[in-house]
Amino acid sequence: MNYLLPLLSVLLGYIIALALKPKGKNNLKLLLAFSGSFLLSLTVMHLLPEVYKSNNPAVGVCIMLGILFQIILEFFSKGAEHGHVHGHDKMLQMPWLLFISLCIHAFLEGFPVGHHHNLAYGIAIHHLPIAIILTTFFLNAELNKNALLFFMITFAMMTPLGILVSDSLPYLNQYYTEITAVVIGILFHISSTIIFESSEGHKFNIAKVSMIILGILLAYFL
Repeated sequence: MNYLLPLLSVLLGYIIALALKPKGKNNLKLLLAFSGSFLLSLTVMHLLPEVYKSNNPAVGVCIMLGILFQIILEFFSKGAEHGHVHGHDKMLQMPWLLFISLCIHAFLEGFPVGHHHNLAYGIAIHHLPIAIILTTFFLNAELNKNALLFFMITFAMMTPLGILVSDSLPYLNQYYTEITAVVIGILFHISSTIIFESSEGHKFNIAKVSMIILGILLAYFL
């Protein structure tokens, strides 16, 4: 399930976007708010206590490096990791910088999943609305359909590949705490950004607050 959930969530989002061609953003914003809250809660409740329990003095620095690394990635991805894509110009070729930065992001997300199986649910819920938004954006930009399929399949495989690499290379366990701390920084930045960007003008309404509370509760009971 660790491998399948993140993979299937992206493919499901791709199929939903192709089949339904969603135009309204409100439902997607509610789903984004839930996914951001759920991912942030899993990070705070499960990952963060573990890395600090190790008493590793590098944890705080690695978390900040993760935040900084994600900010750098977003210069190239334009915030696609948290559903922030826009523009209506036609795309004549694959957006390689966006593709590479998203793949790096998704690959790194897979590293802690082998030790925290519940995180697979968080990443899957996080990737579903992102896949819908990305597919819809690329369809509107008239990206070649073969290029779009290649983009989404490769993106879907990156998190399972990260899990596989983490499980298959035992020497990485020597640096598990540091790598997890970097991923925590990445998830902190993305999930908090999702929560605020899912609200127009950074204003919250009852529906979005309810979805955020639901995400927190679900992460608590996992």
